[in-house]
Amino acid sequence: MKVLHVDPNHELLQNQFTELGFENHEDFDSSKEDIESKIHLYDGLIIRSRFTIDKSFLDKATNLKFIGRVGAGLENIDLAYARNKNIFLASAPEGNRNAVAEHSLGMLLSLMNNLNKAHKEIRKGKWDREGNRGLELDGKTVGIIGYGNMGKAFAQKLKGFDVEIICYDIVGGVGDDNARQVGILELQQKSDIISLHVPQTELTIGMVNSEFIDAFQKPFWLLNTARGTCIVTKDLVAGLKSEKILGAGLDVLEYEKKSFDFGDFFINKPKPFKYLRKAENVLLTPHVAGWTVESHEKLAQTIVDKIKAEFC
Repeated sequence: MKVLHVDPNHELLQNQFTELGFENHEDFDSSKEDIESKIHLYDGLIIRSRFTIDKSFLDKATNLKFIGRVGAGLENIDLAYARNKNIFLASAPEGNRNAVAEHSLGMLLSLMNNLNKAHKEIRKGKWDREGNRGLELDGKTVGIIGYGNMGKAFAQKLKGFDVEIICYDIVGGVGDDNARQVGILELQQKSDIISLHVPQTELTIGMVNSEFIDAFQKPFWLLNTARGTCIVTKDLVAGLKSEKILGAGLDVLEYEKKSFDFGDFFINKPKPFKYLRKAENVLLTPHVAGWTVESHEKLAQTIVDKIKAEFC
């Protein structure tokens, strides 16, 4: 099979495809239109997030048998249309779930113990012990929204702490020994911490809005290592100002492009983003929760394993 790689990935992906007898081609620079003009020549496509695979693209991919998306989500692909064309779809949430879980835990501990704030203050010569008194996780209730690969990995990391872990998911029966599945009302009643681990879907876009935030009984900490579109940023800022949200750890932002690039928002900054940049109880990272040295290799290996199992 001929496979087109439109994003660079770990070298093992192409190396192992070659061992399977596949013919690898690279094109990391051409426009989507140029890729469309030749996609009919290929049996397989490997992509990260460079562009959207829509109906127009898929109609031109007349020989395509599989798409491997080297990442956790498939929201940049028209899934229903691809499946209607009998195209095998492979993503790799197993490859970076540990990285996301560790990043989420790191953000939470940093926020609750003022690590980022204290670090910046000391670099400026300010020594404020009382102003940086932290909070312990012990005795808190952590609510996980989305209990798939990422949510389960985060719950596993939390088992070393004396916390109650509950989870909410639209799929029933996903709870396990690490997290008890609850309804949305109990989640909003009990949670001290909320961590988002959902895919981007019609149901999750704008999910965390003012109505959602106001429904919580207690002020809470909010983590998002899923997709930026899950949170309405202006409503998050309102929650931070009212102290209904105690702090936020955001690895993803509403303003990211579909390619997960940030575009020109550092130049033309929306007002809510200006607030997030200055807020001492907000920790921002550039969509790197699942982007470790180890996950770089594991993501590629996961795709190889799934394609091999399906076609070899």
